[in-house]
Amino acid sequence: MRKQQADTAIQLALQGRWAEAAQLNQAIIETFPTDVDAFNRLGKAMTELGRYGEAREAYMKTLEIDPLNVIARKNLARLAILAEEAAPPPATRKLSPQMFIEETGKTGVVTLIRPNMEVVARMTAGDQVVLHRQNSSLVIQSTNGEYVGEVETKVSQRLIRLMEGGNQYLAAISALGEKEVRVFIRESFQHPTQTGKLSFPPTAGQPVRPYVKERLLRQDTDQPYFEESEEGEEWEPDEAEADVSLHDFSPPARADIDLDEEEE
Repeated sequence: MRKQQADTAIQLALQGRWAEAAQLNQAIIETFPTDVDAFNRLGKAMTELGRYGEAREAYMKTLEIDPLNVIARKNLARLAILAEEAAPPPATRKLSPQMFIEETGKTGVVTLIRPNMEVVARMTAGDQVVLHRQNSSLVIQSTNGEYVGEVETKVSQRLIRLMEGGNQYLAAISALGEKEVRVFIRESFQHPTQTGKLSFPPTAGQPVRPYVKERLLRQDTDQPYFEESEEGEEWEPDEAEADVSLHDFSPPARADIDLDEEEE
């Protein structure tokens, strides 16, 4: 019954039904008061609902049971950035993991400059973001228009030229660190006038690695959502995972692409 309830809580979270997920995790905790995974899931749900005080309480309870729990520590550090019960979380939505399979020339990962960590603290890996031109800069915004950060100048100039030519792009948070934010960008439409122009020129001899990584969903444990490593939330491929099937609903791989290489 415990495993079945945990699986249901995970599915509710994946569907963005955070109030129901919170209620179910609270029910699990009533029956199993030392279930750290349920407390972490509850903390995640409360964060998504903007109930930061209750989120902190859930993560603190995790640390009472398991003082070395990395997930709880990372999330408490992130919550410390937010004012108590301040603004609600940004209006976010997850993109399908299939949208983030790396493809040479069409996908890339960029590290944002001047990131707004207060907004980022309320987001998770996989949240969709929007590319918005602002004069000569390419700004990354949340789906409700909050400033997240900027794409560095060289990449901005290339993408702006292509966008002016009719190209379209999708983007999502790829990795979150304490002071660093990376964004995965995919060319979703190439205008006929831009044929042959690569959005992200690869390094010479760069291999194509058409696989994805199982990190957003951990199928071997009860811990759901966007799992955090000791360095923070991240999507990044491992060579040992090259045979992962798309049907596993795994996250996108990191596109190891040299963004500084100029177009031929």
